Amino acid sequence: MGVHKQSVSFTDSAFAFARELVESGEYPTISAAVSGEMIRARAARENERALFEAEIQRRLNLPSDQWEALGSTDDFTSDARAHLAYLKASSSGRRR
Repeated sequence: MGVHKQSVSFTDSAFAFARELVESGEYPTISAAVSGEMIRARAARENERALFEAEIQRRLNLPSDQWEALGSTDDFTSDARAHLAYLKASSSGRRR
C-alpha cells in the first residue's frame, strides 16, 4: 500500500472530529483518522449501492402481474415540470 502526501484543508468541525478520533485512541494520527474514515465512507457507499442494486433486481424479478401500473405516460412528468416552472418563477421574482 503506497502513501501519497497531500496538503488538505478542513473545516474546524471536521478537524475537531479527526482530533477526537485520535484522542479517543481509534487512530494513531490525524492522517490515519482521515484515511480510515475515508475507507469507512467508501465501504458504506459500496454497501448502499449493493443494497440498491439488490432491491432493483428483486423488483425486476417480480412477475409482471405484481407490477404497479404507472398510468398514462402523457402526464408522467407533469408534476416535476410544474415544480420546475414554480422554481423558475420564484427565482425570477427574487431578482427584481
